[in-house]
Amino acid sequence: MRSLPLPLALIARLTPVAVLACAGWALTSGPAAPTAAEHLPTRHAPTEQASAPSSTAESKTYATAPSPCSSVPVATIKSLVPGARTAGREIPSTDTQLRRTCSWNALAGYDYRWLDVSFEISGSDQEAKKEYEQRVTEKSGGGAVPGLGDTGYSIVNLSTEDKQQTREGVVLARVSNALVIVTYNGSDFETKKAPSTDEINKGAIKAAKAAVAALQGGRSG
Repeated sequence: MRSLPLPLALIARLTPVAVLACAGWALTSGPAAPTAAEHLPTRHAPTEQASAPSSTAESKTYATAPSPCSSVPVATIKSLVPGARTAGREIPSTDTQLRRTCSWNALAGYDYRWLDVSFEISGSDQEAKKEYEQRVTEKSGGGAVPGLGDTGYSIVNLSTEDKQQTREGVVLARVSNALVIVTYNGSDFETKKAPSTDEINKGAIKAAKAAVAALQGGRSG
């Protein structure tokens, strides 16, 4: 439900007309000949510069997004979203290699639960870090989740519409150049109350830990 990229052009310029001109002048003036020879090696300088950028290219740990619908164990889905189809439903994406999301939702009696798990792949660790920090800033007020990927964060908010409460938890995790985003929310349509902050937060973190483990384990469903 939530939604997430450079070639280098190297131009070696040689000036054959100038070189030929120097060579011709050397033949007629004699003593200047060594000077022309001394300048010839400078033609190789662009080639040396051309090889430098390749050493700075960043390698990507993750090239494609794994299957989100197989990233959370069936037992976890059953406990977090009672009554939901455990297979989940993958949300259409414009680029499934870079962004994939799976959704589970169900109404059990009067209790409603919704869970989304997303994977987003960036071009480098630095890009993923920048995106992670931006999202954390946008969702300020939460806290760090120790031991979740390279860095993890969670936040829970309560909203009310027509006297019906809904509590939603969001967990973000960065693993190298990949982001894992989990959204988990719930409502009780009988009491009009929302589940506790603790229940939603722990549920979202549990799903996020499973998704991170699936990403690191290379599971693709």
